[in-house]
Formats: sequence, C-alpha cells, structure tokens
Amino acid sequence: MSQFKSQFMNIMTERGFYNQCTNEEGFDSYLYQCEKEGKPAVGYLGSDPTGDSLHVGHIVPLMMMRWFQKCGHKPLTLVGGATARIGDPSGKDKLRPFLSEETLAHNVEGLKKSFAKFLKFGNSGNDAVMVDNWDWFKDINYLGFLRDIGTYYTVNRMLTMESVKTRLEREQPMSFLEFNYMLLQGYDFCELYRTYGCRAQIAGSDQWGNITSGTELGRRKYDVELFGFTSPIITDSAGKKMGKSEGNAVWINEEKLPAYDYYQYFRNIGDAEVGKCLRIFTDLPMDEVRRLEALKDQEINEAKKILAFEATKICRGEAEARAAQDTAVKVFEQGAAGGDLPSLNVDSDIGVLEAFLQLGFVASKGEARRLIKQGGLKINDQTVHDENYVIRTGDFVNGQVKLSQGKKKHGLLKR
Repeated sequence: MSQFKSQFMNIMTERGFYNQCTNEEGFDSYLYQCEKEGKPAVGYLGSDPTGDSLHVGHIVPLMMMRWFQKCGHKPLTLVGGATARIGDPSGKDKLRPFLSEETLAHNVEGLKKSFAKFLKFGNSGNDAVMVDNWDWFKDINYLGFLRDIGTYYTVNRMLTMESVKTRLEREQPMSFLEFNYMLLQGYDFCELYRTYGCRAQIAGSDQWGNITSGTELGRRKYDVELFGFTSPIITDSAGKKMGKSEGNAVWINEEKLPAYDYYQYFRNIGDAEVGKCLRIFTDLPMDEVRRLEALKDQEINEAKKILAFEATKICRGEAEARAAQDTAVKVFEQGAAGGDLPSLNVDSDIGVLEAFLQLGFVASKGEARRLIKQGGLKINDQTVHDENYVIRTGDFVNGQVKLSQGKKKHGLLKR
C-alpha cells in the first residue's frame, strides 16, 4: 500500500533514499498536485566544482534527481562557481584551498559531464538544466547583499548550525568567509525559485543546515514555502562511507577511472550491502531487487554481477558495462587476462616492486615488500616470493604479463 500520494515520495521511501524532509506532507502534496496536473515540479541539486568529476559518494542524491525526472519533474543541477570560491564548511576541519579561475572552469566542465550521465539535459519539458551561481554572484553588491539578505539571518541561529557548531566544539577556527556560506546557499535557493519556480532542494543529509537556510529565507523574504529533502549518508556494514576503494575515490568520469574498476567496485560490495546498493545505484524494478537480495551463499555473487553491470550501465553506458563484465569473466572465471584491465606499457625489464608501484597497486615499494612477505602479489597467477625478482621477456605471454594483488585486483604489463 502506498504511503504517499506522489509517485516520487513512494519511490524514495521504498528504495531507501528518504532521510529527512522540511515538510513531508506539504512536499508530497506539491508533487502530487504537479503530477496530477501534468506539469513538472522543479527541484535542484548543487555541487561545488572543487574537483573535475563526481564520485560514487555523490551518486545517491544524483540518483534521487534521476528518479525525480523519471516521475515527470524538472531537475536543475547547480554548479557552485561562486560558492567554490569560499568552501562549504560542512564536515570540514579547515578552510578549503582556493582554486584558480582556470581550475574552476575545468572542474565545472567535468561536473557537467558527471551530471549528464544520470540526467537528460535539453530545452523542453522536464529536461534538466545546468546553472552556475557565479552568474548571479559575480556582479553582486556587497552592501546591497548585506542589507537585502543579511537582515533575515541571526547569528544566534547560525551558531546552532551543525557545520558551525562542530567546528567551534572542536575549537577549530572558522573564518568569516566560511561563516557566510549558508547565506550564499540560501540565496541560491531563492534565486532558483525566482528564476525557475524551483521549490525543492535535494541533497545528502550533511547539507541539512544549508538547505534550511534557504527554506527559511524563502519563507521570510518571499512568503513562499520551499522544501528540503535529504538522503541518508550511505555506509557499509563497517560504518564507513561508501565511495572509496583502496583509499581512492571511485570516480564517475571515465578519464578518472576505467569502466572495469568502476564495475569491480560494485562487484566487490559486501554481501550485506547488495540489497541496499541494488535499490540505490540501479534502476531495476523493486520486484527484481527483492528477488536478488534474497539470494544466499554462492548465489549472492550473481546478484553482485547484476548490480555491477546495472550500475556501470547507468554511468558508463551499456557497451562499457558489457566490456567490463566480459573482462571480469575472463579474469575470474576463465583464468585469462582480460583486455580491459589497468595496464602499463614497458619497453625493458622491470623489477617486481617497480612494476606494482607504477601500475598503482601499491603506494610504495615498502608496501609491495610487505605484500610479498604475506604472499599477496602474483605474476601470471604465480605467487611472488622474491622482492628482487625482475620481470623479463620470458615472462611475457602474447605480449603481456598479468599482475595480481590478492584475488580481486589485476593488471597487465604490455610491450
């Protein structure tokens, strides 16, 4: 039985996206009214261009926006060309480093590419639209902003915000620059309301304080109810945030991470996370999700393969997902060296420590030595015992050598 009137809210609840809403009943009614009248509700998701790609940790709210669009609504994706110049203090211990104009421009293009993998952009109906808050902040008058916006905020209220409170409790300095961040994000929300009729902000739960900054400004300055809707922070069974693999971010953009590595991240998810990840990172119908998450023992590996394929298909396209899947089958099930593995071209003999270091499987030669002592490194499926071993011409089979770290990490040397 449906808990809500709107399709979007029911999907969010059933798939595990729903964490908190500023007015659950009001937001549900707004969406339902739009759905009934056949006109799109408008909501936005923001991201500051501090890097040139989003990663798996950003996908949860991005998938929420994907479902938002599937329900007939219009997503706005905001890149914070202005707010990136300040830095969101949420969850941070210190001021974010300043970025050059060239770096910001490069990062904005990278974020556009990330967003476009999950949403349909265009100029009609409920097509997604990309906006940059630099467009309205670059010429703003400081005194005018203080007078028009600053009067709606009290320092008393701002000091209760989690991003501020935690920094102060830790006795870590917070600059006045960062203290302003919530005013800027609140202004963003109202600017998008005025320009696009946007009445919802969708984000991760760590953005709650910034979101309510906007909903309160909308109520006090424009006498309109704006809605905030957040997802939980997704963690694994050990309580760690999802999105990291071997200490590195699992990037969305292909120039940052091969499709095979993206596929393998989901293929290697823990058994306890399979159902959660199928709900959140794929478009599979819930009946299929329930069937797959009910699998036990060895059968759960089939669910992981489907999870990896479906997640990779959304992010990298079906052809790349199929290639990654084929490579995984060759490596793990047929014992061959798949052509889509990470690779390193060499034109001369190379020491085993250097080979694993250059391939990026270890952070140092010391780490490689430790792994050799533990029996954790292999060459052509044979365990390496000698840290001074040199990989020579005789080790190459059909022009390549297979290097393995443990059971799940494989790469190739080519010449």
